[in-house]
Amino acid sequence: MLKKTLKSVFFVVIFWQGKDMKKKIFVILGIILAVAFTSAITFALTNPALEQKHKPSDYKIGIKYEEAIQSRKPMLALFYVDWCGYCLKFMPKYNIISNVYKDKYNVVMLNAEDPANKALVEEVALSGFPTLYIIDPKYDNRVLLNNAIYTDLKKLRVELDRYLRIRGLLDLVPVN
Repeated sequence: MLKKTLKSVFFVVIFWQGKDMKKKIFVILGIILAVAFTSAITFALTNPALEQKHKPSDYKIGIKYEEAIQSRKPMLALFYVDWCGYCLKFMPKYNIISNVYKDKYNVVMLNAEDPANKALVEEVALSGFPTLYIIDPKYDNRVLLNNAIYTDLKKLRVELDRYLRIRGLLDLVPVN
């Protein structure tokens, strides 16, 4: 883009004859710089990808665990800690998943170091971070999702959809 603009400027300079050539060149270069500067500032202010998040808790994804456990909908629970680089790296993907599945799952983030989550953390016996569980209060069921699929959204979606299919079949079974 800049290369094309500079070629245009030189083309104009070559064919623009007159006694104030130097002044005209400075005006053209000033306009180019003003446009480039304005574009750079606009990009920086409007690009959400440039927004820095320094720890997983900077992401505000989903609802509170207490609210999700009262629901009949399955929960996608992410256990994380703020010092974990893998957790931070996973958060943009978790955000995407939460938007895709917000109508089918209650999406929850649980800081494993928060004393309020201590009992649940001990119950699920975490061995690393991030850890992703499907917790289904309706069927008193917990499914640990393999962390090998976290980096591949397609595989993660396959697992989430599989659970929903199985849950749908369970819903068809008559309760005595």
